[in-house]
Amino acid sequence: MKSERDFPALVAPGPPLSEERVARAARQLSLPGFDQAAQRRLAAARVLVIGAGGLGSASVPYLVGAGVGTIGIVDDDLVELSNLHRQVTHTTANIGLAKTASLAQAATALDPNVKIIEHNLRLDSSNALEIFANYDLVIDGSDNFPTRYLSNDAAQLTGIPLIWGSILQHHGQVSVAWHEHGPGYRDLFPVPPAPGTVPDCAAGGVLPGLCGTVGSLLATEALKLIAGIGTPLVGKVLIYDALA
Repeated sequence: MKSERDFPALVAPGPPLSEERVARAARQLSLPGFDQAAQRRLAAARVLVIGAGGLGSASVPYLVGAGVGTIGIVDDDLVELSNLHRQVTHTTANIGLAKTASLAQAATALDPNVKIIEHNLRLDSSNALEIFANYDLVIDGSDNFPTRYLSNDAAQLTGIPLIWGSILQHHGQVSVAWHEHGPGYRDLFPVPPAPGTVPDCAAGGVLPGLCGTVGSLLATEALKLIAGIGTPLVGKVLIYDALA
């Protein structure tokens, strides 16, 4: 596994920033080690977010706010009343709307210049490689094991980094699977758990703020990879216990 200095910025800088883009990014442009070249990398970046639920609805607004230029969202669910206690980017008015459309609406309201691509479908082996090929990195906030393993494999085959997160009850995990530089999801969990042995959020419950904590960590790891700052969670798993 490579050291911190061996991780290059994932995306080349885009065109010079307009005055409006500089003003939007003023508070991060003043960060030590972060400059306009880093911001231009974010503007040129294409990030795919799998899942528009608890993790996706938390991470996408931070990606938009940070200045990521293109964001794809994959989900085939509709907004339900029981989602709203934790998926706070969705609204009561959007109950019954496709989650991709609801999240795209929130993203566009935050920054009308961001390009949002809605993939209102279920990710599977027939479409994953084609979709992944159009992005620089993937954030997997899905809520089921088949999608997690599929995302890992598709990211490996397309050669792009995968940032994955999982949550249940009071606990969360975050890691980066970048197969060129370190282990992937299958290396950590070689065999999926047997069906029915791990409860989902509907059966096991989930603490609302946990979604925000883990979702924002997913977005932060993406910004680190794109801009080439900090030490990404390659070969490491961050484990968060909200009660402890």
